[in-house]
Amino acid sequence: MIHVALLSRWHVHADDYEREIRENEHLSVQVVWDEDMERGRKWAEELGVPFEPDLQSVLANPSIDAIVVNTPTNLHKEIILAAANNKKHIFTEKVLALSVKDCEEIFDAVEAQGVKLMVSLPRLTRDYYLYAKKVVDKGWLGRLTMIRCRLAHNGAVVADGRTQGWLPVRFFDKEQSGGGSLIDLGAHPIYLTNRLAGPVQALHARLQQTKKLGVDDNAVVLVEYESGALGVIETSFLSNGSPFQLELYGTEGTLLIEDEDIRLKSSQLGDGEWIHPEEIESSLPMPLEQWVAFIKDGTVPTITKEDVIHLTLINEAAALSDQESRRIEIKEITGE
Repeated sequence: MIHVALLSRWHVHADDYEREIRENEHLSVQVVWDEDMERGRKWAEELGVPFEPDLQSVLANPSIDAIVVNTPTNLHKEIILAAANNKKHIFTEKVLALSVKDCEEIFDAVEAQGVKLMVSLPRLTRDYYLYAKKVVDKGWLGRLTMIRCRLAHNGAVVADGRTQGWLPVRFFDKEQSGGGSLIDLGAHPIYLTNRLAGPVQALHARLQQTKKLGVDDNAVVLVEYESGALGVIETSFLSNGSPFQLELYGTEGTLLIEDEDIRLKSSQLGDGEWIHPEEIESSLPMPLEQWVAFIKDGTVPTITKEDVIHLTLINEAAALSDQESRRIEIKEITGE
């Protein structure tokens, strides 16, 4: 049994991870800590476990094997480094940290201490992504020339009779979150397109504050890949009913994914008409399950260090692009 400490209920996915832990036979929640003590005590009471107000006491406790981090993003680096130095395994909500430099420092500590780190990038385990990767790898699209991915919701839309949207106010605190719609919801299109289109050469981003909430609530990133392909990443907290969309265009075919609907047209398959695949690849284990397997038997996760660092890389470059209203070459961030 892996004994887990839950660190903060700040993120909206904290309850989801607690449920996944409860449903996993190898994990057991032993204690809760939260930077907001009132919130932490309430959560601990709901779960029937102790609340510990002192983070160092949690991390130094030899009976705790691992931590799950759902703190404000700006606390990730400090807490994860401390956990690694106390030889605790770490599962964390994305993004890992706010800069590539900080991500690399975290990975150095994790590797030095021999602990297992997993960042939750769940759409890399989904069946539709695996099918898209298969289509690209088999060359059914020919040369990839364009990729577009959109993920949006209405979390900042204020319904009648309410004073705010369903997304917590703390998500619009730039100091805590590091940004708005792009760093949070836009993370998923970023890591998906990174995987499917390859290394990024440059980008131009617009992080718009439509409702003047202090962070972007609507964002678009135009991406230039080293392959010569172009990409469009879209996200928003202001879209009601917006479907998830992943589109890939190439010299010999097109793949369109909209929620559960998948369509492929390729000059290499059939008569060039649209194909709706009847069966696609099975989804991989979710990130939390992969983390457990990594701890227990050393099974290497499918979510990689490169996925995690490149997610922060694109966010860091996009923030600079918006701030300076210009095209950013990735080497400006990496220093290469």
